[in-house]
Amino acid sequence: EMCIRDRAIVILYLLISALFRSFKDSLLVIMTIPMATVGGIISLRIMDLALSASGGQKLDLLTMIGFVILLGLVVNNAILLVYRARDGEREGMSRRAAVESAVRLRLRPILMSTMTSVFGMLPLMLIPGSGTELYRGMAAVIVGGMLVSALFTLILLPSLLRSNESAFQGTRVTPTKL
Repeated sequence: EMCIRDRAIVILYLLISALFRSFKDSLLVIMTIPMATVGGIISLRIMDLALSASGGQKLDLLTMIGFVILLGLVVNNAILLVYRARDGEREGMSRRAAVESAVRLRLRPILMSTMTSVFGMLPLMLIPGSGTELYRGMAAVIVGGMLVSALFTLILLPSLLRSNESAFQGTRVTPTKL
């Protein structure tokens, strides 16, 4: 039987498929979810090791909410990149040029959302004080997941977008003079 998380991922996949009108592009966006999850788990484990003297960092409800927040943020970055690349192809650019243009045009928004999330959560993660132990796990998950997924989105995702590049050379129509 499918658990709630699996149903949510299937629904998300179908919604993104409807947006892109492509199951392959939707799969590329969904691939960012495991990468972000791995980053969140690694960051949480590092936090647990760092705090082992005081009991460590537990996987509690707020930490799980951090994973939900993380996945929402990460999917947005991948959607920006994939949508812009496919839009460039529809405009007649070759696949290579469309992906390069998408990375160039979407680099700043992706880095801005990543850095905003990371620097917004760093105080919760690093600064000790009363009440910070409640939100430390959530912050660690978001910081680690956003950093790993940004690397994935900006390095690995463009190479995956360029797959099967030789089969698609663009459909630019050159105007003819009458």
